[in-house]
Amino acid sequence: MTAIAVSGTGLFTPSQSISNEELVASFNTYVRRHNAAHASAIADGKAAALEESSVEFIVKASGIKNRFVIDKSGILDPEIMCPRIQERPNDQLSVLAEMAVTAARDALKAADRKPGDIDGVIVACSNLQRAYPAIAVEVQNALGIEGFGFDMNVACSSATFGLQAAADFVKAGHARAVLVCNPEICSGHLNFRDRDSHFIFGDVATAFIVEPANSAGGSNAWEIVATKLKTQFSNNIRNNFGFLNRAAPEGIGATDKLFVQEGRKVFKEVVPMVAELILGQLADNGIAPQNLNRMWLHQANLGMNELIARRVLGRDPLPSEAPNILDEYANTSSAGSVIAFHKFSADLPAGALGLLCSFGAGYSAGSVILRKLA
Repeated sequence: MTAIAVSGTGLFTPSQSISNEELVASFNTYVRRHNAAHASAIADGKAAALEESSVEFIVKASGIKNRFVIDKSGILDPEIMCPRIQERPNDQLSVLAEMAVTAARDALKAADRKPGDIDGVIVACSNLQRAYPAIAVEVQNALGIEGFGFDMNVACSSATFGLQAAADFVKAGHARAVLVCNPEICSGHLNFRDRDSHFIFGDVATAFIVEPANSAGGSNAWEIVATKLKTQFSNNIRNNFGFLNRAAPEGIGATDKLFVQEGRKVFKEVVPMVAELILGQLADNGIAPQNLNRMWLHQANLGMNELIARRVLGRDPLPSEAPNILDEYANTSSAGSVIAFHKFSADLPAGALGLLCSFGAGYSAGSVILRKLA
């Protein structure tokens, strides 16, 4: 069997960022205005007063301290509390494709590859800007790549599912190399008026190249030892926005047209599912958990990551064993584990074993065992 590798990764980080302090100030201003406007109903018991947020609450609930965003001013305006991203004419590159292209060029450089070396493009992310034409085909065109391109969505697990799809294409001989991009404008589907989730997401784009290990020329190439995917239906993380909303206009603008979740249920159900997936995959490949040098876990919640790592290793992980980028980037959906890999993998020696794992809505989970090439 042909050995397949991730030969280079790329990262696009927006220039604007929002600290917890800024986000809380905006949210609390909104809360105070809302409570004042509905003071009579609140006093009569006909409406509940909204509760203010705090920096301490956010850090304790998630470990998040900051997030990068495409538009800061709209999010922080208490009258808007939503990013403002201007529509572009059809003859201009879309914002999602632009993010993907920037990350892709970074990945191509890291892999020592040119667009002419790539035969396929997969844009795998949680929220696609449009239904068609595919963002992947737009990225393909912008980069001058021949071959094919398509979009896929498996929520927060999109990157790992995209990685396996790319590896399968290369292994089957359908492509010499495949570019996988994960552009995420998560701020666009976040309800910034919801205290329990207004702090969760940030915007970013990642990309990586998948090709045969024997041709991987990047300085930080990793052989894909094994992949394992799992889905299990759940409504505990959901977003009901879609093209059929216009067919039921009574629901337009409802809170379920943005990100909603039952956080405690997600924590309780996803942690054991993911830990069992990882441990089963390691056992199937004859790898003892203590032989893992590093885990790049989905960056959704610090508590979840620490508990999953603890269940896999049988002890508390060292910070270097399960690096966290939540404090800087927040939850960036499918891109989170790839950011962690991009930033915290080059220091490991040849032969090091690592595990890239994503998990989220669906439920969905993808786990990838990687070995550092020389």
